[in-house]
Amino acid sequence: MGKFLNRTNSRLTLSSAAFLLAGSAFVGTLLGIVRTSLINSNFNGFSASAYFAAFKIPDLIFFTLATGALGVAFMPVLTDKLVKGGRKSAWELTSNILNLLAMVTLAFSIISIIFARPLLEHIVAPGFTPEQLDLAVSVMRIVSINPFLFAISTVLTSAQQSVGRFFFFAIAPLFYNTMIIMGIVFFGNTLGIVSAAVGVAIGAMLQLIVVGFGMIGMNFRYRWGVNFKDAGFRQVMTTLPARSVDQGIDYINSIVETRFASGISRIAVANYENALQLHNAPIMLIGIAISTAAFPRFTERISQGRPDLFRKEFLQVLRAMIWIALPVVIISYFAREYFARLIFKSENLEIALIFGSLAISIFFRTLYTIISRFYYAQKDTKTPLFVSIFSIGLNVYLAYVLSRPGAYGIIGLAIAQSIVAVVEVAILLTIMMIRDHKLFNSRFISAIGQILSASGFTVLVSYLAVKIMPLRTGDVGIAIFAKLAIIAIISLIAHLIISSIFKLEESAPVVQRIRKIILRPVKI
Repeated sequence: MGKFLNRTNSRLTLSSAAFLLAGSAFVGTLLGIVRTSLINSNFNGFSASAYFAAFKIPDLIFFTLATGALGVAFMPVLTDKLVKGGRKSAWELTSNILNLLAMVTLAFSIISIIFARPLLEHIVAPGFTPEQLDLAVSVMRIVSINPFLFAISTVLTSAQQSVGRFFFFAIAPLFYNTMIIMGIVFFGNTLGIVSAAVGVAIGAMLQLIVVGFGMIGMNFRYRWGVNFKDAGFRQVMTTLPARSVDQGIDYINSIVETRFASGISRIAVANYENALQLHNAPIMLIGIAISTAAFPRFTERISQGRPDLFRKEFLQVLRAMIWIALPVVIISYFAREYFARLIFKSENLEIALIFGSLAISIFFRTLYTIISRFYYAQKDTKTPLFVSIFSIGLNVYLAYVLSRPGAYGIIGLAIAQSIVAVVEVAILLTIMMIRDHKLFNSRFISAIGQILSASGFTVLVSYLAVKIMPLRTGDVGIAIFAKLAIIAIISLIAHLIISSIFKLEESAPVVQRIRKIILRPVKI
């Protein structure tokens, strides 16, 4: 079975997997922007706020019960079995986890459908008007099937990732977003915002079908039932609670933010969710894509008993992530009004201010995706959990204080997020250094210093680019996209040139690739 795993993993290198995931995340981000733009242009902020609030409980169910188990509790154990040649037991474990999560999430999905109104009225959005509440209840009852369908999809994609297969995991969400867009386009005039919810339900089912095709060729054998005596299953169940609570706390925090926002104005929830859509895009493109591609390799190094290679590869990925994330965050901050105009299709200063206040959070949330996996690869889910409990408690307090009418209002929620993102990453890094004094060596620290210096020049270039091409009242559509693209390209080129001058190893592959494209010999 070890040969099977190596043969499957050889199909995609870490860089290839990261490129595939980043590419699909980029397309998914564009589809997400189109989806949100359609919601903004076809429905008012009143309806959009109800729509976004309706997802909070279903998302809490899924991310608490399913994704937390699979990413960090299930995959390391499954990888151990595959490395040691136990394919039969690996697929038995997969069936056990699949059956358990399917039953549990189905039960919670039914509960959320039945109790949609009291959950929204008393927990998620007590500030909604009766009309908004009715709309949110209708949407929530449709999308509550998501946790059940997503749980099955995630188990299957986790099994695929464990053997180095990322393609179906990468493309499946694209079908999900496409169906939401089609739902709005074809049924928006008749069903209103509920048309997007119909698209969500169809998209979730289509995503599961696409993921199912990814199991072809893996010799997976499904078995009904849950064997509670299975050693691997018990091991997953041991690490599952900590990670599930960790994920659940994050989404409880999202519910708290929605609760505060619902009392600020009738459109505050929609504006905040629009800014979060922009905030999440670079985290998905950089953090989730790279860390998802790297995590199976990390778990494999630990299973092989090679902590030295694990440490080396972790630092390489962390450096690359910092080098890529910094210019993206810089562009996001200086071009915040351009991004707000792009997603809202007209001027919305509040979205721009929220997004700008989330810029620091983008950088540290991106780093968190790989730093947390440093712990998860070693089957340590408790440390990130305890840090998350403290961080979320701090965020709830800051969100309450900073979002009050006499403070910053809806902007205060974004400020709180950024503060907490810095604190959470700082605590995890401190614990890592205490546990492993040799982890961050002088070479790594010097490289980070050079990356920060290069980014200083990127700040200047981005600032000047925005000043040279200011946002004008009539800029919409192609005009706003063209200006934003020029600002981004100029800033990224500057970052690459300065990085090359500083001889940063992260820039070398990019420069070599560009040279091959530009200087490629032409046959006459």
